[in-house]
Amino acid sequence: MPSPKSLTQISRNRIFDGWQLVYQHDSEVLNCAMKFGVYLPPQAESGSCPVLYWLSGLTCTEQNFVTKAGAQRYAAQHGLILIAPDTSPRGCNLPGEDDSWDFGSGAGFYLNATQEPWSKHYRMYDYIMNELPAIAQENFPISDRQSICGHSMGGYGAITIALKNPGRFKSCSAFSPILTPCDVPWGLKAFRNYLGEDKSDWLAYDPMTLIQQATEPLPLLIDQGDADSFLNSRDGTNGKHAAAPADQASNGKAATK
Repeated sequence: MPSPKSLTQISRNRIFDGWQLVYQHDSEVLNCAMKFGVYLPPQAESGSCPVLYWLSGLTCTEQNFVTKAGAQRYAAQHGLILIAPDTSPRGCNLPGEDDSWDFGSGAGFYLNATQEPWSKHYRMYDYIMNELPAIAQENFPISDRQSICGHSMGGYGAITIALKNPGRFKSCSAFSPILTPCDVPWGLKAFRNYLGEDKSDWLAYDPMTLIQQATEPLPLLIDQGDADSFLNSRDGTNGKHAAAPADQASNGKAATK
């Protein structure tokens, strides 16, 4: 077991001969307290292990993956460290941060906000790319092999972050991701409030744009279930999680051969 620096342990559970832990720390990037889950497989007790970062979707916390996915069994088999952060800053006392499920708390969209008052806290891109990996490297036996994946908003975040940083990740996987945030209600709401009205600024966080601009190959899996209630809907009225329409998900696959 590591002796974490500047981390407060929230929970610690033995599972599949490894340890499922949840920590809290004061984030300098987000200017608030943040939680993340980390699973250390049994192999981590004797050496470094590759790491898989998981990004959850709208409304979720770090507990979504920790308690629901059952991924610890497979991580123990393959010697993977799993890191699952929260999906947004919390408790920042910003006006409207808790008013809706698709913006503010639980909906950080893994970007760097440029608009006040969000820009002081909502910098999830920098948190996932820089601060959290630095904390993980300092406290856990992580090798230089890293991959990233996620679901819904988290799938969108995983693709965006991986494509904006060629060579950083060995692979990227996304389950029912938001692939066209510039065209669906969730993305429009988030981008306008976090990034402003200039749509040219949005393209830096648009997966389809980034896929088309990619210059280096990246193993990328996009998995879209055919029972997704948003498969043939773009109006955002059928539930809480947004998936790309089937034709766009297929285009995403073809563009990343």
